[in-house]
Amino acid sequence: MEFTIKEEGDFKYIDEGEGEVLLLLHGLFGALSNWAGVINNFSDRYRVVIPLMPIYEMPLREAGVPGLTTFIEKFVSLKHLNNFTLLGNSLGGHIALVYTLNNISRVKRLVLTGSSGLFEDSMGSTFPKRGNYGYIKERVEFTFYQPETATKELVDEVFSITNSNSKVLRIIAIAKSAQRHNMTKDITRITVPTCLIWGLNDTITPPHVAHEFNRLIKGSILHFVDKCSHAPMMEQPEVFNKYLEKFLELNP
Repeated sequence: MEFTIKEEGDFKYIDEGEGEVLLLLHGLFGALSNWAGVINNFSDRYRVVIPLMPIYEMPLREAGVPGLTTFIEKFVSLKHLNNFTLLGNSLGGHIALVYTLNNISRVKRLVLTGSSGLFEDSMGSTFPKRGNYGYIKERVEFTFYQPETATKELVDEVFSITNSNSKVLRIIAIAKSAQRHNMTKDITRITVPTCLIWGLNDTITPPHVAHEFNRLIKGSILHFVDKCSHAPMMEQPEVFNKYLEKFLELNP
């Protein structure tokens, strides 16, 4: 299904459906399309909103977790969103955590999948083999349990990104910011209902990271998805949606 990308001011976003808002945040190499399974499954009864984070275009001095959090805060204010469920994958999970702590009155529920914030083994901090298509293909495939999930289109997109000096500088700055911004002491203050949906075969934020999030966020629920790595909503959308549906129903 094709989704309409809307533009308003400095923001590009998808806004599908009506009802209670699900606000979705993608990761460092992510895209709006990463959440297609959630849009297809929930937009008949929820309003699914996905802002495109300006990872490759934002001013270099703002390229980091605080700058991206500020961007999401401005987007939420522009769209007058309140009492929503916030979902984040990878870096998007990290931003979701910081946003929730800074804006606790706006967030009704929190869902994290493959989130950074405690630990990650990412290819974002350095690019020792830029220009090497085989290396980039290998690293993109590393994100998924089934390597074929990394389509040629996806590999080509990442390869193009990593061959742009300006984009690479921002990726490295954001990745280093995420690594510095460890949230071990902060996330114990999260009080909203929280669901963790994690790939059992995640090699970037391994299962022990999910267990640590589960330990630190009081009352959080943890689900593992078998034969799945860093992006459950892409690799196992039916299972991901089942867990998300159950969580939304349990926390009306």
